[in-house]
Amino acid sequence: MEYTQTEILETIRMTEMEHLDIRTVTMGISLRDCSDGSNAAVCEKVYRKVCGYAARLVAVTDEIAAELGIDVANRRVAVTPAALVAESAADADYVALARALDRAAAEVGVDFIGGFSALVHKGMTRGDELYCEALPEALSETARLCGSVNVATSRAGINLTAVARFSQQIKDLAERTADRGGLGCAKFVVFANAVEDNPFMAGAFHGVGEPEVVINVGVSGPGVVAHAVRQAGDCDLSALAETIKRVAFKITRAGELVGREAARRLGVPFGIIDLSLAPTPKAGDSVAEILELMGLEKAGAPGSTAALALLTDAVKKGGAMASSHVGGMSGAFIPVSEDNAMIEAARLGALTLDKLEAMTSVCSVGLDMVAVPGETPVETIAAIIADEMAIGVMNNKTTAVRIIPAPGRRVGEMVEFGGLLGSAPVMPVNRFGATRFIRRGGRIPAPIHSLRN
Repeated sequence: MEYTQTEILETIRMTEMEHLDIRTVTMGISLRDCSDGSNAAVCEKVYRKVCGYAARLVAVTDEIAAELGIDVANRRVAVTPAALVAESAADADYVALARALDRAAAEVGVDFIGGFSALVHKGMTRGDELYCEALPEALSETARLCGSVNVATSRAGINLTAVARFSQQIKDLAERTADRGGLGCAKFVVFANAVEDNPFMAGAFHGVGEPEVVINVGVSGPGVVAHAVRQAGDCDLSALAETIKRVAFKITRAGELVGREAARRLGVPFGIIDLSLAPTPKAGDSVAEILELMGLEKAGAPGSTAALALLTDAVKKGGAMASSHVGGMSGAFIPVSEDNAMIEAARLGALTLDKLEAMTSVCSVGLDMVAVPGETPVETIAAIIADEMAIGVMNNKTTAVRIIPAPGRRVGEMVEFGGLLGSAPVMPVNRFGATRFIRRGGRIPAPIHSLRN
């Protein structure tokens, strides 16, 4: 992949003036060969394998960032879903495995390690049950570990029993981290149609169809897109979409350059580039600001879903032209706490939970980093998750929920998480319940359009 002098100068400009960075270089590592009859042996194998493969990840990405002048915000590792790795042990202990993963992440110096995960969209095995029981303790006692669970697919439907079980664990996890506003919940995602090569946390895991080890890259660039939209002025929407496509092409090229160079220096394959627009709490690095520059008074106003659809589609088209290895989720993330303009829209009441849910039908993921009152019933949390899973299943796309029932917090209060996680206003939820519906349990069958063979 050759770069022209013009592209290099444009990348330097975007880096210096428009908040271009590489959100993450994520190393995926298979732990399929770490299974053992002894849990202690599993933990030791996992620790050694992660430390062995990822030992140079931080140093290499730092070198590349310095040489190219492009900031790499996070270095991360994703591993095979933990529930698959430890269940062969007669004395399987998922809290001990969580500690081993967290210790390995600290040893190699990465920001996060993902893959404390389970795939339960059609049911739960013995290992999945043990994983579920261990989840609140495991994520509350570790610093860098992130987890996820896949409870639905377009081919299997929605495992509502699992949705209810994990909603209770989310509440327990929030209580265990109440002194930090329920921060533990920011490290856990509930998925429909989870993808195997997602480099973004908290939902990253290394899928069973992936190679032994691989480098995946997640780009970021809301500031660059916002600058382009601002420069485009009052053009029509077709011209605006073309402008976004062009800048997405450039962002993706820069990201793939970093990823391929990191893979070459580490001696591992390059996997994919996830070209999702990922905001940060920094001023000028906001997806909601792009929507407002497109003509909305505030994110969440009527027209927000249409504007977000245009943005997401244009980013995908531009990125797909720049790389033959686009993967992950690739679109636009709208995490409330990580986007200053989203926070302001929610605080003013322009952005409600219901409108946010509608917007997730066209963006990359779903209800992300949403804080709700700590007193919200478990069944209501489960129903919110079920609604989002339904959007993913019926539209054959990845959707997810990262919800924080902030202990002791009420509507309108702010919850501070710090760093890239930012802060979130506690949003109101519908006061009418769905207890009887959730307690029915079982599976919501797959939609008829899943029968494609």
